Amino acid sequence: MSIVNGEMTVMTSEARRVIASEEEFVAHNYHPLEVVVASADGAWVTDVHGKRYLDCLAAYSAVNFGHSNHTLLAAAREQLDRVTLTSRAFYNDQLGSFAQALAELAGKEMVLPMNTGAEAVESAIKVARAWGYRVKGVAAGQANIIVMAGNFHGRTTTIISFSDDEDARADFGPYTPGFRTVPYGDAAALAAAIDENTVAVLIEPIQGESGIVVPPADYLPTVRELCTDHNVLFIADEIQSGLGRTGATFACDLVDVVPDLYLLGKALGGGIVPVSAVVGNRDILGVLQPGQHGSTFGGNPLAAAVGRAVVRMLASGEYQKRARVLGARLHERLGALVGHGVLEVRGAGLWAGIDIDPALASGRAVCERLMERGVLAKDTHGSTIRLAPPIVVEENDLDWAVDQLEAVLEEFRGA
Repeated sequence: MSIVNGEMTVMTSEARRVIASEEEFVAHNYHPLEVVVASADGAWVTDVHGKRYLDCLAAYSAVNFGHSNHTLLAAAREQLDRVTLTSRAFYNDQLGSFAQALAELAGKEMVLPMNTGAEAVESAIKVARAWGYRVKGVAAGQANIIVMAGNFHGRTTTIISFSDDEDARADFGPYTPGFRTVPYGDAAALAAAIDENTVAVLIEPIQGESGIVVPPADYLPTVRELCTDHNVLFIADEIQSGLGRTGATFACDLVDVVPDLYLLGKALGGGIVPVSAVVGNRDILGVLQPGQHGSTFGGNPLAAAVGRAVVRMLASGEYQKRARVLGARLHERLGALVGHGVLEVRGAGLWAGIDIDPALASGRAVCERLMERGVLAKDTHGSTIRLAPPIVVEENDLDWAVDQLEAVLEEFRGA
């Protein structure tokens, strides 16, 4: 039983059947909240009971432009009636124009199209190593890449090899070598870790899974300077932070930093199809030759058509401005909760990490109470919850969501 939009709701047999089916036949690699979504529009989703919830997760920023975005659906429908997949064995009439538009948006020259965010990260690792051997002159098999403590770049075997999240890492070894970990935000530690065999620094401009951790303002500019001075590639994983989420096209823009490679995904597919990309200049991405890397679905015409529509929407700057303005409102409201069940609030734009006082409640417990009140959010690392509503969210709905959080905290404080 729960309370949604002020009404008492009893989980129906249909909802229980759906949950039971998923629990029985789907591997238990997630721990979902017990809400069964049946439809969605804009910033709202509707469950099988017909009850509406404000989506404050946006599929980890994959739905930046809202559910069922009419512009993106129109692009997908038009392409569905033409051709959806050719593989890169042939040219298609969508990929080139998508790649050109995305490269121009990022101020770069070339795009390597893939599907998922983890594929983009894996691709960048391969590109960086090849660049190190073929351009920088690193001895064969000696390349190293520096990563950050608390990072999250995906869950493939190579990526979890340099993760310090034991849930993602434990019992999946042996692990891939070639990575060095330094504290996030510590430029001196990064400088000390770079040697003649370092080919890249892989970094999230804002760490998402760690709880929306924002580094010191001078950190990314210093990383850029160190990478330039030592002939090392600066790889920015903007898979969650990019494409409008932080109030800028890229989170790197917030501190006027331009990396050598952008890693993009999630919102690039508009919440319709998986689309990811490595974006950089020819002197780096040009190290790849035919047969050395590929993907059957990477760069497919359907994905390219949707991705081009996403880029077109971002080119106006409208969504970045909206995230910036609404984000200021969100952080103002959340900041007022510090000392009232909240220990700290971090983030940028429409992206916030909220540390709940662990003596009051766990992040999961707060998210369950929010769900009962019609707000969907996600916890991480015990007592932290994350808010990342679609950029199309209305200001009054955003205020309402914070009101629900305030009420939930009051409930726990009064318990």
